[in-house]
Amino acid sequence: MVYAGLLSRFHFTSLQWSILLCGIAIAVSLLLLLRSERKKAAVGRREMQLFLLGYIIIEICEIFTVGEFPLSGGVRVAFTGIHIGMIIATTWILLLNAVVGYQILDDGTPLSLGLMVISGAVLFIGTGYITLDTGYHWTNEFVPDPTNHYRNIALYVLYQLVPLIFLVAFFVLEAVLVLRILGEIRPMIYLAGAAVLFAIGQIFNYVISPYICNGTTGKIDGALFETLFTLLSVVMIWVFWSSITEDDWPIASQPTGYP
Repeated sequence: MVYAGLLSRFHFTSLQWSILLCGIAIAVSLLLLLRSERKKAAVGRREMQLFLLGYIIIEICEIFTVGEFPLSGGVRVAFTGIHIGMIIATTWILLLNAVVGYQILDDGTPLSLGLMVISGAVLFIGTGYITLDTGYHWTNEFVPDPTNHYRNIALYVLYQLVPLIFLVAFFVLEAVLVLRILGEIRPMIYLAGAAVLFAIGQIFNYVISPYICNGTTGKIDGALFETLFTLLSVVMIWVFWSSITEDDWPIASQPTGYP
């Protein structure tokens, strides 16, 4: 197999590939954080940095969950709870970044950032509790049903549906902002690119993954490619945000909040 041949050449295990890709994702996100800091007049600068910080935490968790890092079952459950909770909170913060563009509240102010952090923390704590309760069986409320393929409706909704709803709402709000309010076309290329890259990552994770896993005798799976394409999607979201918050953009030339 082609995949197996590539793996034998580079001698990388699934864990090593995971650490490598997650490390690259963290490094790139830190670079984007620093570049955001230079955009003093950009609308939603602090809010975008909050999103990037959330994504960095997600990637750290992925090393210990998706990356098959050797951990005890209890510790892995804890990282899984943090991981899923941060996915919900971070996609919510991304959605609020789209709302910030409409300037309903001044961006970068304690009120704007406080609402974003508090609401994200509520989602993180709630989701984390459900995940941990499912894994540690604190109560019988979220125990998967062994007679029904161990399905857990609560986790399915939180892990699969809620982030998707937040992401779709983000893309719709940003598209309306760019096309109807700003009257621009070029930023839509970046926004569409981010959506396509994210979709490709999900296809690798849910559709192509079994074929990759079989072709590499279990050494890697689609989750690694999902990490890569999600990183590229995050980069494109940042490029999109940067393209509509240029320092010479008309609405960014006025004070928009704290630096």
